[in-house]
Amino acid sequence: MKKTIFLFMGLMLMMGINYSQIDIKSKVKDKTNQRIETRTDEGIEKGLDKIEDGVGSIFKKKDKKEKTEETKTTETTETNTTTTETKTKPEDKPKFESYTKYDFVPGDQILYFDDFEQVNIGDYPALWSGNGSGEVRTNNLFPGKWFQMIQPEMVVVIEKDFKLPENFIFEMDFVPLIDEKKADENYDYGAFQMTFYDGTGEFVDDGLYPGNNGLHVALSNSSWQARGYADGAQTTRDGEGSNVLPKINEVNHVIIWFQKSRLRVYFGGKKVIDLPSVIYYPQTKFTRFRISTWGCNGVPMIKNVKFTTASPDTRSKLITEGKLITYGITFDSGKDIVKPESYGTLADIAKVLTENPTVRVKVIGHTDSDGNAPSNLDLSKKRAISVKNSLVNDFKIDASRIETDGKGQTEAISPNTTSEGKAKNRRVEFIKL
Repeated sequence: MKKTIFLFMGLMLMMGINYSQIDIKSKVKDKTNQRIETRTDEGIEKGLDKIEDGVGSIFKKKDKKEKTEETKTTETTETNTTTTETKTKPEDKPKFESYTKYDFVPGDQILYFDDFEQVNIGDYPALWSGNGSGEVRTNNLFPGKWFQMIQPEMVVVIEKDFKLPENFIFEMDFVPLIDEKKADENYDYGAFQMTFYDGTGEFVDDGLYPGNNGLHVALSNSSWQARGYADGAQTTRDGEGSNVLPKINEVNHVIIWFQKSRLRVYFGGKKVIDLPSVIYYPQTKFTRFRISTWGCNGVPMIKNVKFTTASPDTRSKLITEGKLITYGITFDSGKDIVKPESYGTLADIAKVLTENPTVRVKVIGHTDSDGNAPSNLDLSKKRAISVKNSLVNDFKIDASRIETDGKGQTEAISPNTTSEGKAKNRRVEFIKL
């Protein structure tokens, strides 16, 4: 009888182990087959449409770089939204040392900002237009709303006439959605092209060189490239940059600094382009911005499009005026860790404090009105402390010279009714004591 019981228990145990193995294999297979899902008013569209072949880049083709290792992500699903948390080992966390080439310093004015958060899902953004299909979507991998260009051969433009100064900074998040089979091949897939120009008349200009004078910044699987043009492209200046390239189907962040005739592009912790005379200056007056997907075998998603002034007189504002507002110290949404691209601004402030050793300052954090007031107040205080810690630990400023505080959403300088207004309220202030 005992032998029968033991044999029965052993058989059940073996069946349990086999079932567990089958279940684990099933889960691994499901995880492997996971793809991006985008949400529209009609529901969830699973996967990416097959991308048609492009007509080729306006710049030259080169061999593709080696495929980068995919970032592991975990997903948390809520009602109609999905958040992504990237797991990294402690030694993989961003460090300021890897961003020391980020020497740009955003100014104290936001000239334009759009994160598409106030656009209905499925709609074209209000201030954008184009000659092809596009819409605002959410997806299962990247938080928030994104503007996606649906056709591979199209242009989109902001329907706004800017009066951009000779010294300004452009920033944008983007996800190159490209057929991974083509990305695996030695294939010139292209990502997209950004064009800054002095347009007039109709906003949607699908000409190769819109306006009279302007600048193309293009990226592909080979390198970053720039082309300045003047007099309707009668004359052009070409330049090529680094092969530090965007990650396919992942969030990337690009920063472009315009300074008279000089162009600098920052990406992936590196300065990928630094061309002293690629822009025709002073005849080029940038008034419009366009994205084109010609020659691209993919359809990009974009978010957080921002123009700011650049290079404020930090010493004068902090020492003479006694107050400095900066948009150059940034954080991820809801987080209090200073982002690595803040290096240039922190280095600039640290330099002023080092040159004026008797000056003491108070760092004050501010948030927009998203979320609840108590949480925003706590977050703003923590962000101010993080800024202080960076100045002390990374730039060796005496901790006794810095006080911190946070005001949360209580001292807005712009209405929290628009994306741009909220962006202006998310700031860090330095007050001379």
